[in-house]
Amino acid sequence: QVQLVESGGGSVQAGGSLRLSCAASGRTFSNYAMGWFRQAPGKEREFVAAISRSGGVTYYADFVKGRFTISRDNAKNTVYLQMRSLKPEDTAVYYCAAARGNGERYYYRNNEYDYWGQGTQVTVSS
Repeated sequence: QVQLVESGGGSVQAGGSLRLSCAASGRTFSNYAMGWFRQAPGKEREFVAAISRSGGVTYYADFVKGRFTISRDNAKNTVYLQMRSLKPEDTAVYYCAAARGNGERYYYRNNEYDYWGQGTQVTVSS
């Protein structure tokens, strides 16, 4: 079992920045590929970014490329999502997730992930 706890959400004006953190516990963190997803009111949960077990490979949804950066610190059992140039349409609950990784693979489908955090709210005002 892996427990995931997100933090760092909040309210920010358009153009601003936030850094989300996701602390993992319970199993060997470096055995898991990690991802960030988000869900806006009335919409389905969507993929945002993913990172391989070592952190050497990353993958992003087109709508965040160049604005968001995913990273991880395996010594701290933590994955991060640095968000810049935020837009009102980035408003959502952001979730981190862990997938039993295989080599340097990344994952972008909901059903590829085994564990989920409780989410953290990000609100971007215009």
